[in-house]
Amino acid sequence: MYIEILLCAIIIFFVCEYSGIVSTGKFISDYQDILLKFKEKDYEFLLKARYGGDVDVNEMYNKRIRNALIVLGLSLFVLITDLSYLTIIFAVVIAILVFKLPYMNLKSYRSKHMHEIDVQLPYYLKNLEILIQHYTVPVAIGKSVETAPSIFKEGLQKLIDSINAGDSSVEPYMQFARDYPVRDSMRMMRLLYRLSLGKQERKQEQLMTFSKTISNLQQKARETKYKERLEKMESKTMTMLVVTGVGVMILMVIAILMTFSTT
Repeated sequence: MYIEILLCAIIIFFVCEYSGIVSTGKFISDYQDILLKFKEKDYEFLLKARYGGDVDVNEMYNKRIRNALIVLGLSLFVLITDLSYLTIIFAVVIAILVFKLPYMNLKSYRSKHMHEIDVQLPYYLKNLEILIQHYTVPVAIGKSVETAPSIFKEGLQKLIDSINAGDSSVEPYMQFARDYPVRDSMRMMRLLYRLSLGKQERKQEQLMTFSKTISNLQQKARETKYKERLEKMESKTMTMLVVTGVGVMILMVIAILMTFSTT
């Protein structure tokens, strides 16, 4: 009977929400200034990094608030027969978790995304170095777009478009570094910019500096890969040992129980 009442209440709520009798959107709009105080400082940055600059930050944030309020209301209704300070706190905690989950997913995506960039950037720069030996820096970057890892293509195209539009300053290079803020990306893009300004007689000297820096980055990337592979193997070994140990303990318990049952 209680389940039927709960289902009816949920249906009634969504009908009222759809018809406008109850409006969580209006509630959020009325208390927008207060609710914005709960927005994380880096939420807008993470959201744009994940979905691009055209994403509606306020709409996405309001959606988080709306989902949390709905979950809070449903949780309180489910616990209505046993309401106490403890159950109210429990419902609030669930709502907070629902509110925080999209933000935590963005953080997780950003961390994974940046790690992938950090590992791939030195190898892309090495291929770019080979092209720079035969072309000017802007031409080499343009030719590198097609064979570059897909994760860099959007940023590289933006860089080339800015240069082709007549921006000869360091800003297009720095924008690329800001789009991919990983280890040494700022320094590498400054080196690349200086290389684009260098005279032909100094090109070889600057290219050698650029090449040495890339080699150091590649070495760090290889060390990172090796460390990750080692940690993965250690994790698998530990899991295997734990599973084996638990299995042996279960067999021992079964053997002891069988021994007692036969005596």
